Amino acid sequence: MDLKINNSIANPTGGSEDNEEFVRVLVIGSGPAGLSAALYAARADLDPIVLTGMELGGQVSLTFAVENYPGFPEGIGGMEMVDLFQKQAQRFGARMEYDLASEVDFSERPFKVKTQNGKSYLAESVIISTGASAVHLNVPGEEEFTGRGVSYCATCDGWFFKEKDVIVVGGGDSAVEESLFLTRYADNVTIVHRRDELRAGAILSDRANDNPKIDFSWNTIVKEISGNGAVQTVKLQDTQTGEEREREVDGVFIFIGHSPNTSLFTDQLEMDENRYLIVDKLMQTNIPGVYAAGEVADPHFRQVITSAGMGAAAAIQANRFMEENPLPEKSPS
Repeated sequence: MDLKINNSIANPTGGSEDNEEFVRVLVIGSGPAGLSAALYAARADLDPIVLTGMELGGQVSLTFAVENYPGFPEGIGGMEMVDLFQKQAQRFGARMEYDLASEVDFSERPFKVKTQNGKSYLAESVIISTGASAVHLNVPGEEEFTGRGVSYCATCDGWFFKEKDVIVVGGGDSAVEESLFLTRYADNVTIVHRRDELRAGAILSDRANDNPKIDFSWNTIVKEISGNGAVQTVKLQDTQTGEEREREVDGVFIFIGHSPNTSLFTDQLEMDENRYLIVDKLMQTNIPGVYAAGEVADPHFRQVITSAGMGAAAAIQANRFMEENPLPEKSPS
């Protein structure tokens, strides 16, 4: 598609207002995809700016150990990995801005992005890596007790459940990984899963089955979370018989999937039926010069290594796009 060029603000020396800044590559999000994109853009002398969002590093920063990223045979902590990604990108000139994108306009180039702190960026190219957020159960008591026994991050909150009894809702890799981590603190961890077998990979499943602190509640869903100031009980339902039962528990950890953080781009970028951004093989969205990488555009793999690769590809292509589609210099007044 053809993209309108706004000649009046295509000025690489700065914006037209005090709170505007021109940037060649603006990266929205600071997970593995965003930081990899920043690294590659910085090495191409594109002086990228990264809007980190509220959480530097995205979901991987909350992961206790990453064991499947090449180059770390003993594994590496999620936050430690993020720190290394960040330092490497900054070494080549990437700039981190601890701010959140609040409004975007991709109708013309340079693209305009406003932030929560009142800054506006005029970007020659944009790479979106806003990731995905935890899906909620949407049952009574979940919202009320979030932070008081309900959690979506074992790494963040596991310490508070020393010698406690907790349940983990979910059956995929994340649920099993977090269950194994919680056994460091809790006396007992029960995995509550709506199916009769785990969806997690074989190695993780074997570890869970072999761990004496982990039990399983198959064909079961959570119907309600209750307590007095903090979680005390959950109401569970058998998916086959419909029978309900109440169980005393100190904590509920929920890992049933993620939804992409794409609400900012509604009516501007094409999305699939689950609201993931649609990109081509070059990571380009339907707007030339706007790219997406990582879990915001990846409902299938959702791995650190694939997100990092997507970020690198997006930055490489952004560089090529700008070389082939330079913005005209602003005429002197």
